[in-house]
Amino acid sequence: MAAIRKLLDGLYLAGGILGALSLVIILILVVLQMVARWSGEVAPGIPEYAGYFMASSAFLAFAYALNKGAHIRVGLLLQALGDKRKWLEIWCFAIGSGLAIYFSYYAIKAVYWSQKLNDISQGQDATPLWIPQLSMAVGAVLLAIAMLDHLVQLIFTGEHGIDSDALESHAE
Repeated sequence: MAAIRKLLDGLYLAGGILGALSLVIILILVVLQMVARWSGEVAPGIPEYAGYFMASSAFLAFAYALNKGAHIRVGLLLQALGDKRKWLEIWCFAIGSGLAIYFSYYAIKAVYWSQKLNDISQGQDATPLWIPQLSMAVGAVLLAIAMLDHLVQLIFTGEHGIDSDALESHAE
């Protein structure tokens, strides 16, 4: 069980690191665009790539953010429920898992069809769309795994596994 926990936490951390790297790439792209404008050069496709990396930064970091308690929760309502809190959390994780699985399925399907139809972006970059869509699909799958992970932990251990220190600091 400890090996699986370590693997899952490593996956969430890898997603968070890739999301953070995407933000650094956005910074670099913005600086390149500024330098290109100041020097009178044309840098085609940079705004499109910045958009791709913006989506990548969000989706890849979702699972890590969930694991660290950075997602919005209704702490006051949960605290007011007392002993019934576990049932509301199970319900929430079940709904969240279902939605994440649903979204993952369609994100993977979008990547598949974009690649199969050779769909390209309509900007100056003419990038095959399956490439930037792939990070969205990977991030959605990671989130689905994280939601299911926390749901199963909550059902079998009574604890969801989200960083409790982060939850308590957000509730204040």
